[in-house]
Amino acid sequence: MHPTTDHMRQPPPEPPCPTERLDQITQLLSHLLQSTLSITSFTSRWQGLRSKLATLKSVLSEISDSLHWSDNPLLGALLPDLLSTLCRIKTLCCQCSDPSFAPGKLLMQSDLDMASGWLSKQSHDLELLLRSGVLHQLQIGSLEFKRKALDSLIQILTEDEKSASVVAKEGNSSCLIHLLDPIYPDSVKELAVVAVSILASGSDFSRKCVFEEGALGPLLKIIECSSMTLKEKAAMAVEFITEDPDNAWAISAYGGVPILIELCKSGSVTAQSYSVGAIRNISTVEDIRIALVEEGAIPVLVQLLVCGIPPAQEKAANCVAILASSGKFFHSLLLQEKGLQRLLHLLHESSNPDTIEHALHAIYLLSDSDSSYVTLSGSTTFIIHLAELVKYGSIMLQKISASLLANLSISDGNKRAIGGCMGSLVKLMESMKPDGLQEVGANALVSLLSVRSNRKEFVRDDKSLMKLVHMLDPANDVISKRFPVAVVVALTAGSSHGCRKRLMTAGAYVHLQRLADMDVAGAKKALQRLSGNRLTNIFNRSWRE
Repeated sequence: MHPTTDHMRQPPPEPPCPTERLDQITQLLSHLLQSTLSITSFTSRWQGLRSKLATLKSVLSEISDSLHWSDNPLLGALLPDLLSTLCRIKTLCCQCSDPSFAPGKLLMQSDLDMASGWLSKQSHDLELLLRSGVLHQLQIGSLEFKRKALDSLIQILTEDEKSASVVAKEGNSSCLIHLLDPIYPDSVKELAVVAVSILASGSDFSRKCVFEEGALGPLLKIIECSSMTLKEKAAMAVEFITEDPDNAWAISAYGGVPILIELCKSGSVTAQSYSVGAIRNISTVEDIRIALVEEGAIPVLVQLLVCGIPPAQEKAANCVAILASSGKFFHSLLLQEKGLQRLLHLLHESSNPDTIEHALHAIYLLSDSDSSYVTLSGSTTFIIHLAELVKYGSIMLQKISASLLANLSISDGNKRAIGGCMGSLVKLMESMKPDGLQEVGANALVSLLSVRSNRKEFVRDDKSLMKLVHMLDPANDVISKRFPVAVVVALTAGSSHGCRKRLMTAGAYVHLQRLADMDVAGAKKALQRLSGNRLTNIFNRSWRE
C-alpha cells in the first residue's frame, strides 16, 4: 500500500475578498476597453459591448469611492458573476483579434449577443443594489438612517418591476422583516410594511422569500394592534403573501382568521378591501373554510356584497362563490344570511365584469337548493338579465347564463320575452372553447324552443337556421351531432308544418338521414318527424293532381 499523502495535500486557496475581486474586475475592464478598440470584425456588436463596458467602469468607480462598500453583502454575491462574464468577453476579444481564428459567423454572433446580455443584466443589478446597499443599511445606524434606507429601497422597488426578485435573491430580507417588530416606531414600521408589500407582490420568488423569513406573523400583529394606516398597509401585504396557496395555510397557524374578519367588520374601506382579499385567498384551503364559518365570516362577507367599495365587493363575491362550491353545508349558511338576495342585488348594480362573473357563478351554485331554484325561476328581472348576458357578456358569463337558462323552470311568458337571445345561443353552439359551452348553449336553446312562437321566430332567422343545418352536416366535426339534433327535435315538436318545411328546404333532411345511419342519438326521431311532413306534402300534391 502507498503511504498516505494527506499531509502533503495543500488546503484549497481562500476565495478573494471583495476588495481583491473588485481590483481584478477593474484591471480586466481597463484591458478590455483598450483591446477592443482594434477589433475589425463584428464591429457593431463590439461597439455596443464597449459602450456597456464604459458604463460599468463608471459604476465601479463610484462604488470604490464609497465608504465601507466591501461590507455590503450584496456586492459579494454579484462580483464573481460579473468577473466571469468579463473573462468570457476577454476570450471573445482574443478570438476576434486573432487573424488565424476562423469561427463560424453565426456562432460568434450568438456568443457576443449572449455576453452582451449577461453584461447588461449584471450591470443593471449592480447599479440597482450596490450603489445604495439599502438592505445592509437597515441593519445599522439610527432610526433616521433606517428610514432613509427604507425610502431608498422602496424607490428601487417601485422604479423597476424586476428589482423585487433581485433584492430578494441578493439581499438580507430578514433585517427588513425585523423592522416590523413592535419595538420600532410607526414611522419605521410603515415604510417596512410598504417594502414588504412590494416584495410580496413583485414575483413568486420574492413572495416566497418574504413568507419564509417569517413576515406573516408580525404583519398580523400589526393588523391587530396598530393604527388604521398601518393596518391598511399590513393587510395589503398579507393579501399579496396569501396569493400563493402554499402560504395560505399559515394564516390559521398564526391565529390570523379572526384578525382578518375583525378588520373586515371594523376597518376602513381600504382595509376591508385588502382583508377580504386575504380571506378570499385562504378560503381555498378546506380546513380554513371551516375556521371561517366558526369565526363568523359568512355574515361579514354577505354584508360586503352590498356595502363594500367595488374592489371589496368583487373579492367578497369571489369568496362567496368559493364557499358556495364547497357543498350544501355552506349553501345553507349563505342562504340563511340572505346571500342569494345580496348576490342578485350586486349582479344588477355592478358594472365590473369580474364582479358580475363571480356573483353569477355564486348564484348558479346556490341554484341547486330548492328555495333558490324557485326564486330564480320566478324572477322576470333575473331571467331577462341572463338573456342580456348571453348576448353581450364575456364567454364565461355567456356560459353561466346559458346554464341557468337551461336548468331553471322558466315560464312560457318569460321564454317568449327572451327569444331574442336564441341567435346568440346558436353562436355558443359553434364555439369549441371552453369545454361544455356547446352543450349548455344547445340545452338553453332547446328550453326556449318549447314555446311555439319561439320556434317560428327561429326558423324565420335564415342565418341561425343555416348555421344549425351546417352543424348537422356529418363532415362538420366542430360539434357533437347530438346537440344540433336535439334542437331539430325541439323545432319539430307540435304541429308546426311551417318549421318542418323550412328545415326541409334548408337541407336538414339529407344530413339527418346520414346521422340516423350513424346511430346519432335523436337523429331517427328528428328524421321521422321531418319524414312525416315530407310524406304529407307528397300526398297533398298527389291528391291535387
